[in-house]
Amino acid sequence: MKPEIHNKPFFTYRSDCLESTAAKVVTEFPLQLIVNGREIATLIGSPHDLRFLVAGFLRLQGFVSSLHDFEMFSVCEEFGTANVKIKGELPERLKPVLTSGCGTGITFTLPTVTHAAKSSAVFRLPRSPRSIFSLMGELSQKADHYRSHGGIHSAAIGRNGVLELYAEDLGRHNTFDRIAGEALFKGIDMAGADLVTSGRVSTEMVAKAALMGIGVIASRTSPTDMAIKLCDQAGICLIGYVRGGSFTVYSHPEVVEEYSELDKIGGVTGCILAGGTSSRMGRNKALLEVDGIPIITRTYRILASLFHEVIVVTNTPHDYDFLPCRKVPDIYPDFGSIAGLHSALTHSGSERSFVTPCDMPFLEPAIIRHLCDIQEGGFDAVIPYSEGGQEPLHGVYAAPCREIFEASIRNGERKIIDVLERMNIRNVTHEEIKYFNGISSPFLNVNTPEEYERIRTIT
Repeated sequence: MKPEIHNKPFFTYRSDCLESTAAKVVTEFPLQLIVNGREIATLIGSPHDLRFLVAGFLRLQGFVSSLHDFEMFSVCEEFGTANVKIKGELPERLKPVLTSGCGTGITFTLPTVTHAAKSSAVFRLPRSPRSIFSLMGELSQKADHYRSHGGIHSAAIGRNGVLELYAEDLGRHNTFDRIAGEALFKGIDMAGADLVTSGRVSTEMVAKAALMGIGVIASRTSPTDMAIKLCDQAGICLIGYVRGGSFTVYSHPEVVEEYSELDKIGGVTGCILAGGTSSRMGRNKALLEVDGIPIITRTYRILASLFHEVIVVTNTPHDYDFLPCRKVPDIYPDFGSIAGLHSALTHSGSERSFVTPCDMPFLEPAIIRHLCDIQEGGFDAVIPYSEGGQEPLHGVYAAPCREIFEASIRNGERKIIDVLERMNIRNVTHEEIKYFNGISSPFLNVNTPEEYERIRTIT
């Protein structure tokens, strides 16, 4: 079959944050080769001039010597199949020869991410960019053979920026095989480790890394399109072009922590609720711009500077592909804000979660920190009051609240305020909130075109 077009944005890391970007990637095309009715190999290469690839492979394997040796020659790009009939007979048993070069080129089974490989993956803890640069720096220092005469690939695994195992070889795939073998002899569990490599990342390396439970693959160069797809499926963060203080993230950007050098709030996940229909606005209010920036982007940047993890609760995740964080759906769709709250707490990776709607463009970090500090007192939730009253969608909730909200949903309750009355709540008065005066109210939100116009005049 033809390679799929990758239509999700990638992310470039520089200046301590990730920015959505477009980038071209090398196409990796698998071609199933059938000779005389017998599947003999899968050739993996570039998608152009496939007939030359097939004919050359068969010629160099000694199966044909001229065009007269072909009785039928058909290449179907749509199904990724080459069907060939030759005059001679194939050997009864084929013995593949794997080269020592940058790639094996031929494989008898196309790499896939198996269920076992997926289940071995550990929770994707955030990685600081500094740890990625540190590992790549150690890899460069150890690659003495490459510097002396060239032609040698290198790879290493490590955790938290500290290198654990290193290998080098003529073939980039062989380097990871060597690491896996050494880990086996030394009893080292590679699950959750980071893999750095000097060479291009292709499907075979991703498939092997997934089997070992690798969490991050980072390379000095680029990945192939199929490698990106496999990493998406396997839950692996794939990073390329690690050089000069920047890199490009091709899959699972949520693993790379932005603003990692800032003093963040531990044990709390930032959650943006973006599941509303925006019926009164007539268009997605999260994407409305304030000062030239979508409101949800403003919200994300503030939360990313405060928390180690940020998630967006939405049933339309593709609308927010430009945000480098996890997107999670409502578990109980069409049940309103209470379903969004429940989903946020269910998918949160922390025991506490700060939640906020996607339509508040003027969040105040000092207020958010204050609410989180209060919640450490053991309350079920900490809810502030604005001039308009209680703000349950701008508060901090403890993990056990998810069971309370789920029970309420199952009982048909939709009003969050009614549920809060049965919980151990710490209400933060408006007078207390006023202590943190900003340039405008942090609770202003956008529901109608008229409110949007008023908010635009503030800026």
